[in-house]
Parts: sequence; C-alpha cells; structure tokens
Amino acid sequence: MLAILNKEIQSFFSSLTGYLVIGLFLLICGLFLFVFSGGYNILDSGFADLKPFFTLSPWIFIFLIPAISMKTLADEKRMGTMEILLTKPISLWKLILGKYLGVLILVILAIIPTILYVFTISELGRPTGNLDIGATLGSYLGLLFLAGCYAAIGIFSSSLSSSQIVSFLLGVFLCFICYFGFEGISETSIFGSSSYILESFGISFHYQSISRGVIDTRDLIYFFSLIFLFLKLTEINLSLSKNRR
Repeated sequence: MLAILNKEIQSFFSSLTGYLVIGLFLLICGLFLFVFSGGYNILDSGFADLKPFFTLSPWIFIFLIPAISMKTLADEKRMGTMEILLTKPISLWKLILGKYLGVLILVILAIIPTILYVFTISELGRPTGNLDIGATLGSYLGLLFLAGCYAAIGIFSSSLSSSQIVSFLLGVFLCFICYFGFEGISETSIFGSSSYILESFGISFHYQSISRGVIDTRDLIYFFSLIFLFLKLTEINLSLSKNRR
C-alpha cells in the first residue's frame, strides 16, 4: 500500500498536477474572499469570521477533487497497467487505499496554507483575536471529512471508466448529489415530515453540523460510513472487472 501511495504522490508532484491543484484552490479562495465583491468577501462583510471560506470550499472541491482523482484508476485502465497491478501480491483493498490516501494527502496539502486565513482574520478582528476558535477548528475538521468523502467518490468514479473525462463528470455529479442533492430535494417538501430524515443523508447536513464546533458521533459515523461505502463499491467494481478477465 505504501508503494502505491508513494507512487501517487510522486506522480502528482513530478508533473504540474500537484502544484496546479494547490495553486488553483488558494487562488480561487483568495479572489473570492478578499478581492471579488459579493457575499463571500470577508472584508465587505464587516465580521471577523471564516464562514465564507467554509461555505465556498465545498463547491470548489466538487470540481477540484474529481479532477485530481479522475486519473487514479481510469488512467491505469487506459494504459493497460491495471492488469499488471491486479497480478501484484497486493490486495484490491490496499491498492484502493493507497490511491485514496494519495488524493487525500494532496487535498490536505492544499488546505494547510489556508491556516494563514485564521491569523489574518484574527488580526483584523476588533478587538484583535476576536475569532470563534472552536467553530473554526470544527469547520476545518468538517472540511477534512468532506474532502475525504469527495476523494472516495472520485476514486469510485475513476473505477467506472477508462476515460478521465467520463470519470471527472461522474465524480462531479455524484459529489454534487451527495453534498446538495438530498438537501435540495428535502426543501421541495415533497416528502412532508420525512424531509428532515432525507436531508440528513446529505453531506451538507453533517458538514454544517460539525462546523458549529460540536463533535457529534453521529456526524463522525456518517462520514466514515460514506467513505467506506464508496471505497467498498470501488473494490467490488474492480473485483468484478478482474473476474471478467
């Protein structure tokens, strides 16, 4: 597994992919939070609060994480190296986990520089340091779990096709459905009193919950379960492909 993980990290940073992902994420966040006027601009809001960043990030990651993960398995299929990997003395689960952790580590590396935002907003506050640290830490934890879910979805999407474009589009679609789809459907009131239950199936519900700074075991169970579900689906899909050969 460590060999697979090391290979993934090297592949990201031996090309422009890793640097481009980190740079794009920081650039887009910086422009929306401090340059472009609008609802996400922290300076225009008049509040020393990082809520706009944590509201914006899930939508950026919906496109960014599938873009990172789209080649993890799809490229192996396209180049014909998947057959070689499947004959190696390594289990499918370890193969998938190595690919998954490679994507997740790259996303974490993109998030780490945003800690500078915490110090910036803390200094801008009146009085200085007027920042809800508990909610901020909870939001960062929620963002890491959300990235973990998106990465698992992206890996699963990459296992479905040998085309990176198809894998990317599937990843974006599934991430959107899992993040906002359930909440959007629940807001239509079609399901009446069951709307709350339906909303709780979405990532957004648990992301917002943990962002309040309160660690609820139900949120943790949800995130770990969703990650495991998509990684398991990836294993099943690769297992079926292996058997067909």
